[in-house]
Amino acid sequence: MVELQHVVDELQTINDFARWAVSRFKEADLYYGHGTDNAWDEAISLILHVLSLDDQLPESAMYARLTRKEKIRLVEVLLRRIEQRMPAPYLTHKMSFAHLDFYVDQHVLIPRSPLAELIEKRFEPWLHNDHASRILDLCTGSGCIAVACAAYLPEALVDAVDISPEALRIAAKNIDKHQLAERIQLYQGDLFKPLPENVQYDIIVSNPPYVDAVDMANLPPEYQHEPTLALAAGSDGLLIIEAILSEAKKYLKPQGVLIVEVGNSEKAVMDRYPHVPFTWLDFERGADGVFLLTHTDLQRYL
Repeated sequence: MVELQHVVDELQTINDFARWAVSRFKEADLYYGHGTDNAWDEAISLILHVLSLDDQLPESAMYARLTRKEKIRLVEVLLRRIEQRMPAPYLTHKMSFAHLDFYVDQHVLIPRSPLAELIEKRFEPWLHNDHASRILDLCTGSGCIAVACAAYLPEALVDAVDISPEALRIAAKNIDKHQLAERIQLYQGDLFKPLPENVQYDIIVSNPPYVDAVDMANLPPEYQHEPTLALAAGSDGLLIIEAILSEAKKYLKPQGVLIVEVGNSEKAVMDRYPHVPFTWLDFERGADGVFLLTHTDLQRYL
């Protein structure tokens, strides 16, 4: 409380608060990875959110004086980022994925998957006849992948599955936000189990839990605010991935593809399945750890 009052009394402008926040963020050795990669961008994103300003703020506005009420609210939010190590999107309840905005809270992972880039390209060149009539998103979480698929492939119907009822409530909120309720169906349950019988998909896409026990024990504090259910996947990180690989071929059309993000568990996947010809996808924005298998691959090798 003493620090809050001191800062409110001493700082006057947006620029003052940005400088103060960057210094405090660096002193606290915060970890970035939920939409920004440095202290300045993180501070600015929080400040603009609290002040209800957009990111096209003119330079002159950085020297605008703030009201006392605005200053108190700013300090409260910035101190939560520092003292609780709360990721910025959980403070703003907003995150961008595939150039679309999503509501997030601590019931869902913060969207950051490289799958966004693939969806933006409409899964080219992997779609058969450049067309997908039906897509399945496993472990949908916030619904960001399902919503992005529906937005970028307007001819497709999308089914989205998650085991967490809390996550599905957030997914439903985002589906309504983007007015896609007529094209996205939510299912609660464990992977393929809640799906209708005999349904098959052109694309099955998933960002499942894949963090192994060692990595879970060493996550930065910011990541510990995210739901363990959406991160942890057993001692080797393959618990959910193995289940997906064992069942996916039943749900793919003959020309369909399975696309799964496995992150740091890429090596574990290759060690576990040395005979499987995974296609590891490249991304212009630099990410890795995403594999693709065709229906033929799954039939032949799994």
